[in-house]
Amino acid sequence: MPRFPDLPDDFSCPYRGGCPYLEGRPAGWVLQRFQQAAVLEERAQAEVEPLRQSLQQERRRCQNLELENQRLQAQLHALHRRQFKGRKAPRAARPQEPSAPPKKRGAPLGHPPWQRPPPTQIDRILTVAAPTCCPHCQSADLQPVAQVQKHTQEDILLAPRTVATSYVHRQAYCPQCDRHVLQPGPGELLGSYIGPVAKAAAVYLRHELNVSERKVSRFFADFFGLRFVPASAYGFERQAVRCGRPLYEDLRQKIRALPVAHADETGWRHDGQNHWVWYGGDDDLAFFQLDPHRSTAAAQALWGARFAGVMVADAFASYHGVCPKDWQSCLAHIKTKAKELGQELALLKGPATDAAALQFTQAIQGWVRQACQTHAQLAQQPWRAKTAQRKGRALRRQLRALCRAPLRYARAEAFRQRLMGPEQKHFFTCFRHRGVPTTNNQAERSLRPLVIMRKVIHGTRSNQGLENHSVLRSLLETARRQGKKPHQFFHDLFTKPAAQAQAALYRNNLAATPHPPRRC
Repeated sequence: MPRFPDLPDDFSCPYRGGCPYLEGRPAGWVLQRFQQAAVLEERAQAEVEPLRQSLQQERRRCQNLELENQRLQAQLHALHRRQFKGRKAPRAARPQEPSAPPKKRGAPLGHPPWQRPPPTQIDRILTVAAPTCCPHCQSADLQPVAQVQKHTQEDILLAPRTVATSYVHRQAYCPQCDRHVLQPGPGELLGSYIGPVAKAAAVYLRHELNVSERKVSRFFADFFGLRFVPASAYGFERQAVRCGRPLYEDLRQKIRALPVAHADETGWRHDGQNHWVWYGGDDDLAFFQLDPHRSTAAAQALWGARFAGVMVADAFASYHGVCPKDWQSCLAHIKTKAKELGQELALLKGPATDAAALQFTQAIQGWVRQACQTHAQLAQQPWRAKTAQRKGRALRRQLRALCRAPLRYARAEAFRQRLMGPEQKHFFTCFRHRGVPTTNNQAERSLRPLVIMRKVIHGTRSNQGLENHSVLRSLLETARRQGKKPHQFFHDLFTKPAAQAQAALYRNNLAATPHPPRRC
């Protein structure tokens, strides 16, 4: 670049007023305009830079919203599929594999046949004459044979009538009460116009078969000619609850003393408000409690302030308030959660996909299957505590290895952190205590009848209805698990004192808190 010598101080450009190289414009004016343009450019740059940064932020926000929208769409589709799950499509055979014949429906090959046991007693024998016309080709040329074929059929015998009994009471005078007293006769309920058999059957139809009170009254009118209004059927339930309330409270104490107990809860609608059905029990006892809250106080009302046994439940925080001796967290819930996350991840496309998270959910499902199979094998053999604890520690190391790497998908990462959190030690309680299952399937199946009842009646309207479902469902399910017939137990509940009704409820004569005698 050429260098110009310094100009003298008195130098004056002859083209200052109009330069031919600037199209005749003065050089001073051009310099002034240049300086003004530079100032304007600096101002424009200062204004454009925040706008450029804001635009980049909005672009990133738009991308995040698109990813979030895609994730929410995946969650919505997965939820819709779970609610309206159809039959699985048959897996298409590979082209290189020969097409195998379809599997025959029914039990697997070698399974013993399902058949009804023959009746032990034959009430009547009817001889049927040989046909005179073939039922297939309508031919009349039939020849009798000496071979006889026997066919046994069982049916019911309906007797559409009621039995009206008039009790003539001999009375006695009580000087202490200054009144005449009497005692009930066999099968009599004093002050009641409907007998205990009908009341027990009505309660059974209502709480076991989910029949409404109006249909219960219609059934008795059609089959037995016994007419009463639907409100009477509700009165039968209240009478059964009054008789069974001492047994219900005693059952609560027995539930709290169980060494291993299952616990769960589900929703219920009461007078348009959300309520909850709490369950506690095992294979021999069942206790239900309908409560307006899903809090620690509601859990303590069922289990007490401190439960001395092992509780099998999900990870709901309210169960921490009962301070169980130990806790087995349901592994089936872990598998279900992993499966649901896998379904969501499978629906993602483009940059929202996360192959590592999808592989993680599949690995967790396999780990749960392995844990359940390992525990089942240990339970089939004589229990060895050291072997079980060693296998539990091995499964825990496998789980930690699967959860080592963080995940990009937010819900999968939260699930991974949950598996690595304090709940992890509750996954292996079944390997530390004998008789503790890996899942809470027993409680889920116990709540199913009330879930069906909820769909039929859409909830309750009064506090008496809440008590009816709590007491009668607990006594009915406990009687069934004790090997008793529920309708026979309800008959004993109506006709016997509390101590005798309690003895009729249980398989063994369990120790019970004495209660004063009462009359239904």
